[in-house]
Amino acid sequence: MKMRTIIVDNDPELLEQLKTILKEEKEAELVAAFSHPGDLLAFARENQVDLVFSDVVMPEISGITLAGELAGLEHPPKVILMSDIPGLSLKTWKIKALAFMPKPYTRKTVREMLELAQKSS
Repeated sequence: MKMRTIIVDNDPELLEQLKTILKEEKEAELVAAFSHPGDLLAFARENQVDLVFSDVVMPEISGITLAGELAGLEHPPKVILMSDIPGLSLKTWKIKALAFMPKPYTRKTVREMLELAQKSS
């Protein structure tokens, strides 16, 4: 079953890269992509989604705060946080996220994250 997936990254280049990768992955159905976390949160409140890829450092709302907000939804999606901040992966265990994906990411890394999300269902 394809996971309904949404993504947010305020870096337009990385957002496009991840969109391209996810569109080619059989495990994911990319339903929306956002450059502002508030827009993603509004979408997730109105639409059922299974998986969120979120940048950590963004204006308005951090990915960590966003993950906490998403965890409070009636049907919370799994969240994979993305960042190029060294050592951030250790903090993933203290927040409402399934995994941490370091940037820059590769097609292989994205595929591994999708497999992890499916196994955790």
